[in-house]
Amino acid sequence: MTTLVLGANGQTGRLVVEALLERDESVIAVVRSKESLPMDVLDHALLHVVEVSITDITEAEIGFLVKEASSIVCCLGHNLSWQGLYGEPRRLVRDSVKRICSEVESRNLNGVKKFVLMNSTGCRNSDLKEQVSVAQKIVIGLLKLLLPPHADNEQAAEFLRKQIGQDNQQIEWVVVRPDGLIDENQVSGYELHPSPIRSAIFDPGKTSRINVADFMAALITDETLWQSWKGQAPVIYNEGC
Repeated sequence: MTTLVLGANGQTGRLVVEALLERDESVIAVVRSKESLPMDVLDHALLHVVEVSITDITEAEIGFLVKEASSIVCCLGHNLSWQGLYGEPRRLVRDSVKRICSEVESRNLNGVKKFVLMNSTGCRNSDLKEQVSVAQKIVIGLLKLLLPPHADNEQAAEFLRKQIGQDNQQIEWVVVRPDGLIDENQVSGYELHPSPIRSAIFDPGKTSRINVADFMAALITDETLWQSWKGQAPVIYNEGC
């Protein structure tokens, strides 16, 4: 089986690539520069690197990639710079998700594609009508206005929930929502919940990027785990955090 990883040069995307390769999964990694990947990963026999910006990729190239892959992982995000936060494209994640899904549907490919989207606990799952405090609603509302990446992440998740939905014959999806991201060197224990168990704004938990990568890779390779979370937006916390 082959997994297409978008945003493979990012802090979490690189770890997803490594976690999939460790599970003997073939990987197509889309990166702006292959120099962002470690040399031992670049030399892996199961890795194919596509060096292109996701904003410059053509429809034909997308079509070829989704035809080759049985699963898709999206770890795209905005750079933490003025241009990355406020420049174009402001809807990088949403538009990329829409383009990929549109290409899958238009080509009427055999089998169902798994689509895993990395998101955050700041984005609510509208399917579950998750309740948050008035204060958190105000802060999230301000984030939508002041920080375009938050609105982008929210709209990308909403596209999967509302436009792709639960009964799509070609695409199944999971939206993974970590809380406050931290760096750790090894996979540790982690907890999975259908909805946040603490406030993402006023009482955030911690989630290591390597744990997020481990869970996303497990979703792709463990069919039982996939069946238990497909069509949902699980929240992941480090154990005890």
